[in-house]
Amino acid sequence: MEKTKNRLEVCLSPAIYDKHSDDENLVVIVDVLRASSSICTAIHNGVKSILPVATVEEASEMKQQGYIVASERDGFVLDFADFGNSPFNFTREIVKGQEIVYSTTNGTRCIHMASHSKAVVIGTFLNISVLADWLIRQNAPVLIFCASWKDRFCLEDTVFAGALAERLLGSGKFETICDAVSASIDLWNLAKTDLPGYISKSAQKGRLASKGLDDCLEYCLTADQTSVIPVFQDGRLIDVSKVNEVMLNL
Repeated sequence: MEKTKNRLEVCLSPAIYDKHSDDENLVVIVDVLRASSSICTAIHNGVKSILPVATVEEASEMKQQGYIVASERDGFVLDFADFGNSPFNFTREIVKGQEIVYSTTNGTRCIHMASHSKAVVIGTFLNISVLADWLIRQNAPVLIFCASWKDRFCLEDTVFAGALAERLLGSGKFETICDAVSASIDLWNLAKTDLPGYISKSAQKGRLASKGLDDCLEYCLTADQTSVIPVFQDGRLIDVSKVNEVMLNL
């Protein structure tokens, strides 16, 4: 008897997350420019853990408790924060061995929205190969959750979703009846021969450029810069290698 394949879906916006929500999902949070890239960079550079908080108020309260805080809204560093949301902020000299509170416009909210799921992990081009291999091994349904921008469709997150979905479907372990998967793969096929050039048309690239914050674009779009997979466990993001998979119910 042929083994049943696992379900693969893409959620294009937090505004429709409830249509995809399932406690059995492995959820991949995608916020390519820049939250998921920053989180992977911080984990790669030795941060002890990242505490993602959804609101400015929570971030401010944690700062008062003595935490290092990385926090922004609409690209601007909040006045009480130590630094903002560029992956270039999360150098080994700054983050190694530290616990850092993290709050962004879109990405950290999505982590909490999906926290009921079997596992929540962070995806970006920086860790796409190791992430795809890990997801294929888990034998569970996968939802690729695009953080988007203020609930609006986001080009770069959808292109990444297509790149990851293509790998998962190519493994033969997944199947889909989700149009968002097909659409995201189509966009990836348009973009992949010149990814920076294609993403240069994205609204988020324009928003970052208007504030002088697009210096990390090429880095965020470069595949396989790290082997870490950040996973949300007990309110913190840590590398999956530090978590017993039994604790993740896998």
